[in-house]
Amino acid sequence: MKLKEYGIDHQDVIVLLHGGGLSWWNYREEAEKLQDRYHVIIPILDGHSGSGTRFTSIENNAEKIIRLIDERFGGRVLLMGGLSLGGQILLEILVKRYDICRYAVIESAGTIPSKLTHTLIRPLLESSYGLIKRRWFSKMQFNALHIMPSLFEDYYRDTRNIKKEDMIAFLRASTSYSLKASIGKCSANVHIFIGEKEDKNIKQSALQIQKMISSASVHILPGLYHGEFSLNDADGYVKAVEAIINDSKSYFF
Repeated sequence: MKLKEYGIDHQDVIVLLHGGGLSWWNYREEAEKLQDRYHVIIPILDGHSGSGTRFTSIENNAEKIIRLIDERFGGRVLLMGGLSLGGQILLEILVKRYDICRYAVIESAGTIPSKLTHTLIRPLLESSYGLIKRRWFSKMQFNALHIMPSLFEDYYRDTRNIKKEDMIAFLRASTSYSLKASIGKCSANVHIFIGEKEDKNIKQSALQIQKMISSASVHILPGLYHGEFSLNDADGYVKAVEAIINDSKSYFF
């Protein structure tokens, strides 16, 4: 698994898992702001541009990240965060190793499978995959995701380099992911962030996670769409992370 690392001289480790179809630049600005105080690691998830590895499953990605933490950091880190697919992988990590991190930040992670979307992904991508390499089409998709304009070149470069079968695989895995009951053993301090303008599935998923992890907190971000917190508001994300680490409730009220 390939990584981007910042602040390697620091002992406290933060691991951030990017969203599906994105890459390490999802958290680049956050890492730059945190590197003076923390060792920040951003793995490039399997099947994504630059990973060098095909995507197999959410569970397999989770196992690889657990091995990384075991081998380099003695089996535990300070905080882990994840957006969407990255958030699902983080949840799976917490299922497998409930005490792997002290704090967890889960953003816009779906935990309620969508059979219709899952079924439609392959035929839709089979017919439209070729358009992804066209700049105008990529720009249209990018705008629909509400990502700030400065990230377009990163988005265009990396999405056009994702193989069709990998894209189908991680999208199908994401839309069929369901949270396992053993997540209730999680001992991390879990914070769930969702945008006010997220779709119903993500909002219901946040409530499901909170119900299954009794100590988890849900934070609804006014005016934001899916993924906008980490992608578009690095200052706000970093403030939230630091408030969580410092056990400060003032940020959230």
